[in-house]
Amino acid sequence: MAHGHEQFAHEGAGDPGAAAHALHADHGPRVLPADLNAPPVVAVWKTRALIAAGAGLILSAIIALLGGPLGFDHVLRAYLLGFMLTFGFCGGGLCFLMLQYVTGGKWGLIMRRPMEAMSNTLPVIVVLFIPLMIFAKRLWMWAAFPTHEAVEKALHSGLLDEGQAHSLDWKRIMLSPMSVIIEFVVVFGFMALWGGILSKWSLQRDADPAAGTQGSFEYWRIKAENLSGIGILIYVALLTIVAIDLVMSLDITWYSTMYGLIFLVGQGYGVLALGVHTIIRLSNFQPLKTALRKTEQYDLGKFMLGFVMLNIYLSFAQFLIIWSANSPEEIPWYLNRIRGGWWVICSLDFIFHWVVPFCLLLSRQFKYDSRKMLALTGWMIFARCFDLFWMIEPNFPDAAANLHFSFGIFAYITVPLFVIGVWLYFYLTNLASRPVIVRNDPHTAEVLEPEHAH
Repeated sequence: MAHGHEQFAHEGAGDPGAAAHALHADHGPRVLPADLNAPPVVAVWKTRALIAAGAGLILSAIIALLGGPLGFDHVLRAYLLGFMLTFGFCGGGLCFLMLQYVTGGKWGLIMRRPMEAMSNTLPVIVVLFIPLMIFAKRLWMWAAFPTHEAVEKALHSGLLDEGQAHSLDWKRIMLSPMSVIIEFVVVFGFMALWGGILSKWSLQRDADPAAGTQGSFEYWRIKAENLSGIGILIYVALLTIVAIDLVMSLDITWYSTMYGLIFLVGQGYGVLALGVHTIIRLSNFQPLKTALRKTEQYDLGKFMLGFVMLNIYLSFAQFLIIWSANSPEEIPWYLNRIRGGWWVICSLDFIFHWVVPFCLLLSRQFKYDSRKMLALTGWMIFARCFDLFWMIEPNFPDAAANLHFSFGIFAYITVPLFVIGVWLYFYLTNLASRPVIVRNDPHTAEVLEPEHAH
């Protein structure tokens, strides 16, 4: 906008008529540039992502070799954190894409390409999943003791207690190496099918010969809406399975009926943070410089606030239910996260993950400020990593109710740096592979209308 005022001052000097015309142009409908592709700076970001991934890989290898007896174990645990975060971006991006098609909100026009880019990173998510299965025995009891005979032997050897042995036997239908692999084949198959179809339709929609007509709008809206409605329901069910298989089962005796919903909302928290961060950075360049108005940025800020509040509500509701029941099978999960120094991490998690974004997003002016929103979205991604650390690490006997810092614990910084760096490279590659603005959408004309935000 400042650039527009400078242009007005230059063109209107000595000519009141020209000045009035320039002022009208500055506040009138904007026009998208001819080139709607991602700016060249995306290539620079990809290079930085690879550099970060390389540094993370080297440092993680050092920790695995020199971190003592638990060095490699910490690397695996941190790798699980990185996988769950990037899976959340990929699957959450697909879920948000489907949600936008169902609701038809204007917020989704600007976010659609980043969400498509997230969902299209599925191939790298599948590759990242393979090491988890290779080293599954070092993370999950269901992998280390996959049969009744193995459980009985471990019980008699003192490697398992009665509760763990009982849980392994009763949960084997769902929690065994073959069962988990089959479940993830279904999960990845669904994501590939739904994500692939929606991504294909998105490009076909812009190339429609009847683009810009009401008939074209309605045809593509109905197709995407019908596919997305059932897709959201299926994804929620499958995500619950993923959360149980990979995180909740780290403590084989514990369970929570709200766990899947907590991960679903957590994915929304992370996807919104990354998506808004992406479009604000892109708004420094064309074509997002023209398309992103303060109005849409403010609306996305309110959307983020809603997910922060929902995240708080679900997490507290789970705690309240378990606290009020006071069941011996459930309360150790929380006791392991508030004793032996873990109370510090628990308190910081509450501040980082909820208090900071909640308080800042209450401010109307904050949501209009691009630089502040850029900083906050980056902070929220960090907070999501911190929350996953609090959920994952205390599941293991050496860390449960016994927070201690060692050389190996730094793997929770270096390994996610590697995993996220690799994922970001492919995310940015997908983002640059298609126009960053959707043309054949009725909301496109609306975001080019004069700005009303102040």
